[in-house]
Amino acid sequence: MRILSGLQPSGRLHLGNYFGMMEAALRLQQEGEAFYFIADYHSLTSIQQPDALRQNVRDLAIDFLACGLDPERCVFFRQSDVPEVCELSWILSTVTPMGLLERCHSYKDKVARGIPASHGLFAYPVLMAADILIYDADVVPVGRDQKQHVEVTRDLAIKINEAFGEGLLKIPEPRIREETAVVPGLDGQKMSKSYNNTIGLFEDPGPLKKKIMRIPTDSTPVEDPKPTENSIILPLYQLVASEADYQTMLADHQRGGIGYGDFKKRLLEAVTSTFAPMQERRQAIEADTGYVERVLSKGAEKARQVARPTLERIRRAVGLGA
Repeated sequence: MRILSGLQPSGRLHLGNYFGMMEAALRLQQEGEAFYFIADYHSLTSIQQPDALRQNVRDLAIDFLACGLDPERCVFFRQSDVPEVCELSWILSTVTPMGLLERCHSYKDKVARGIPASHGLFAYPVLMAADILIYDADVVPVGRDQKQHVEVTRDLAIKINEAFGEGLLKIPEPRIREETAVVPGLDGQKMSKSYNNTIGLFEDPGPLKKKIMRIPTDSTPVEDPKPTENSIILPLYQLVASEADYQTMLADHQRGGIGYGDFKKRLLEAVTSTFAPMQERRQAIEADTGYVERVLSKGAEKARQVARPTLERIRRAVGLGA
């Protein structure tokens, strides 16, 4: 089984990235042949500062490695180090109906949030399809909000196969962890840098404490039971605490006699203890200035060994070259 997943270098990672994608990706590297890439081509739709993009790529690589990504068990690389993906994206675009892209909600959502409309943003699902199909991926772990893009990928693979030969492209399957597909942010919306409501994986202690202690709560008196529906604290705590500790907090909400400040302190302690070992690993990786580039370069070599034959197969099928 070949697994494929990518993450945009749009800034430092947060709990939504970790529990929505990374945790599953780290587990999947034990299950099959995992290909994980840093989607720097995709990030050009929103980042046009070269130095910022390069730093984001490096930070993301360090964060991912610190969280447990093992470059000996998976293929970890920069998307732009495999230029074959752009050629496949163009070939796929020639069979992509406009209506298919017009129905993609991600483009509408991003434009509504103020990201400038561009061809790159509109055609994002086609490049994502090329990312997946060029490696003959079997499984694509995604959040619920990306499921539609995997469906587009499947549609385009089917169109290529129907037009140029059955079996040219493998039809991938999405894998979604429903229970953590959407991680709540500090304001109750989906955790996202776009909403400025994130808890970073490696926040400094002071800013982390301020963020958690400012989570909005209602005015229920300390002695009364606290509502559990629409709570922000409880679902975040469930992600980082043991099941026993979560059940204790849930019971304390229902019984009353404990204030929200105590619950926030428990959440702070759980977040800190969960990511402390990863923080130590991050500091060690960051100290080795050449390590990240060695990992990404080696990963790109492995990725291109798979990408090149796929592209050549498609080029011959569609009539490109001699």
